[in-house]
Amino acid sequence: MKKFLLVTLSMSFVLLANLAFCQQVITGHVVEENSNEPLIGATVMLMGTSIGTVTDLDGNFELSVSELPVTLELGYTGYSSKVIIVENTALGDVTMSPGLAIDEVVVVGTRGRARTVLASPVPIDNINAAELRRSGQGTVEQMINYRVPSYNSTNQTISDATAHFDPSELRNLGPSRTLVLINGKRKNQSALVYVNDTPGKGEVGTDMKSVPAAAIERVEVLRDGASAQYGSDAIAGVVNIVLKESATRGEVTVGGGVTTEGDGVQYNADINKGFSVGDAGYVNFTASYYHQDETNRAGEPGRDDLFGVDGTNPWIQANPDLGMTIGQPEYDKFSIYTNFGLPYKANEGKLYAFGGYTRRDGTSFALYRAPYWVDTDYGLLTPSGQEYQGFQPTFETGINDYSFSIGNELVLGGWNTDLSFTLGSNSVDYTIGNTINRSMGAASPTNFDAGGYKFGNIIGNLDVSRTFDAITVSFGTEARREEFDVTAGQPESYLDGMNGLQAGAQSFPGLDTTNALTEDRTNVGVYASVDWDATDAFLIGGAVRYENYSDFGDNVSWKVNARYLIGENRGAVRGSVSTGFRAPSLHQVYLSNVQTLVSGGTVSNQGTFNNVSPVIKGLGVPALDAEEAFNITAGITYKITDQFSIAVDYYNIDLDNRVLFTGEIGFLDDGITNPVEQILIDNDVTSIKFFVNAMDTKTSGLDVVLNYDNIDISDNARIDLVLAINSNKTEIDGQIQAPGVLATAGYDIFNRKEQSRVTTARPDLKAMLGATLDLNKLSVSLNNTYFGEVTWQHADNPANDQTFGSRVLTDLIVGYKATDKLNLNLTINNLFDVYPDEIDPKDDVVTDLGGRFRYPWEVNQFGFNGTLIKAGASLRF
Repeated sequence: MKKFLLVTLSMSFVLLANLAFCQQVITGHVVEENSNEPLIGATVMLMGTSIGTVTDLDGNFELSVSELPVTLELGYTGYSSKVIIVENTALGDVTMSPGLAIDEVVVVGTRGRARTVLASPVPIDNINAAELRRSGQGTVEQMINYRVPSYNSTNQTISDATAHFDPSELRNLGPSRTLVLINGKRKNQSALVYVNDTPGKGEVGTDMKSVPAAAIERVEVLRDGASAQYGSDAIAGVVNIVLKESATRGEVTVGGGVTTEGDGVQYNADINKGFSVGDAGYVNFTASYYHQDETNRAGEPGRDDLFGVDGTNPWIQANPDLGMTIGQPEYDKFSIYTNFGLPYKANEGKLYAFGGYTRRDGTSFALYRAPYWVDTDYGLLTPSGQEYQGFQPTFETGINDYSFSIGNELVLGGWNTDLSFTLGSNSVDYTIGNTINRSMGAASPTNFDAGGYKFGNIIGNLDVSRTFDAITVSFGTEARREEFDVTAGQPESYLDGMNGLQAGAQSFPGLDTTNALTEDRTNVGVYASVDWDATDAFLIGGAVRYENYSDFGDNVSWKVNARYLIGENRGAVRGSVSTGFRAPSLHQVYLSNVQTLVSGGTVSNQGTFNNVSPVIKGLGVPALDAEEAFNITAGITYKITDQFSIAVDYYNIDLDNRVLFTGEIGFLDDGITNPVEQILIDNDVTSIKFFVNAMDTKTSGLDVVLNYDNIDISDNARIDLVLAINSNKTEIDGQIQAPGVLATAGYDIFNRKEQSRVTTARPDLKAMLGATLDLNKLSVSLNNTYFGEVTWQHADNPANDQTFGSRVLTDLIVGYKATDKLNLNLTINNLFDVYPDEIDPKDDVVTDLGGRFRYPWEVNQFGFNGTLIKAGASLRF
């Protein structure tokens, strides 16, 4: 398969070279009719196609075509659409006047022709590059987090590799159920399963940090189930990242910042440049570098109730924070991305290729090993002549992510065809630093290669569509091969030196040879869909998809949607009913490892056994199967005036057979050794975990979006307002049943704490109120984000539950256009230095690990870094 792909790529690039000399690039500048101010993010589409672009921060655009003349359609929120016939490549200024707008054109959510946000039968957010920047955030997942209320993503801490990925999700349904696309093609998932006690535990997501913001033209967020169109994972929705297509423009961006606590220093440098290929082709390059230092917001208990050591201990008196570092990790990230397109054959064909590579090297921290916990380091970590003070292990990651797609769009006999190949991979390698393997004594290394994970896929797609008057027909197929690899660490990271002390590297025993494996699977899907514009106002459509997996079997998903335009096409009533599915990931099927736990002064190892293990099969745990969903969405959108619009959408999602990662299953201490306890004894662990289909959930919610754009407050000043709200509730439907032997022995496989991670770990209400004031060369944005309360539940004692109250975070973004090419900016994130409620451990010292944690980490709203001040500049050329 890989050899075939390489041959295909080579032949394609030869063909590209042969076609690169007969193309043309249209350039233009879109401005407001009265003020002559640039319109940022206006859509420019080649009429009757899905080929188009958006204007940049100066209102400029470029669009590649194979020949002239062509007809362009321009759209901008709050402005009348405009159709122009272009006969030469240099358009100059194109004016647009306020009035009823066609809205932005989007391609996600349909396999047929592109539609506007208003005309779509399902809710879609279209966020252009300017809006992403105005979020005030530095990374893609946080930009979306602070622009789309139904999307959640937060930094994690003291959570092994999870601290380096940040679980992200739509509608609080878990990272596994949000599909991510790049230019409409499936992005590979990450190599990591989130197995630590954080939101998204047991899930597999996409590494959103791997795509540099500087490469992005816009992000489309489909807030509806779409398995019938895109296959597995699209239960909560779809995020489509659209890359820049500029053929000539360039931009250099630099910036830096620091928290008001003096830590968390960050700085970045990005360059984006487009080049023309022939007369109408383009290739756009992005190179990006980002660095951040760690932050530390550890508690200062002045005693260690977890180990029963009071404040008279000399080491604790010198280290009231118990030596902890709790906050965001340190990491360096380098990315390079490219996007290539070459129209040909009178715009009836287009060859394209895009993709990129990202490398991240990060360091986070484990629990500090105080001298009364680990009584010696054998002189390996303590400088000669100094008294032993304990040590804090580091968890270091090397993350590689790459994705590449190549394809050809061509009109054949009136049918639009798109043939493509996609290759993607994500890997994470672990190094455990500043630590020892106690069982090896003075022979122990102090840095350990602990192994790693890798996930990759190869995908082939063929999509075909055609519009027959009022009917659009689409069909296609996708073939995919996935592979999951686990690499063992160096033997010293996990071996037992047989001196009676705990084996393996302190904080994370390495992956051993029994964990190492290479597993793969294949799947083939076929789909068909029909959209019928029954009248100018009424659209009805349907889709069906059949999918067959080599490991668990097949699935059929379907979808029906409709939309009716109202009020002279100022609004629409829309709705959809669909089924969906999610195949269990290879990670969830095959993951196994050992982790170190600390509870009540006891240090122990916990084992995760994979789903095909004889141990798990012997307990009567069935093979993992697909999750299945039933989605209903209904809403209305309306332009009350040309500048003021509102959209309200209700959704209800029933998710059955959900894959969960069990809680800790240990000794029952009833005086009888049951089969589960015998497994614990035989494997020298105090508890086990595994993945199993065992839970049904019901999720319902409401999305509300109000936009009031282009409010003129003077001749040179205008303001844009947006209010977006998401109310979301997830409940567990019915009882969670333990399988086989576990049920007989009376085990609870998913306790109250684990359940709260599904139902209340994310805010049940999230809202954003933003205002942007444009004053000629000066722009000021004030974004207020409301995070509703979250609740942490104790494993077995409701009296120890804690609800963390709602908060509002305010971000201030100031931009100044120093020259036509140079822009300066100042950003203050979390202007009022807001933090979550502090943890109240009540009568259980494990809740905050003896005071080590000051703020919640098992449930999370927005992290706890406090105020961050940043400054930057961008130069366009």
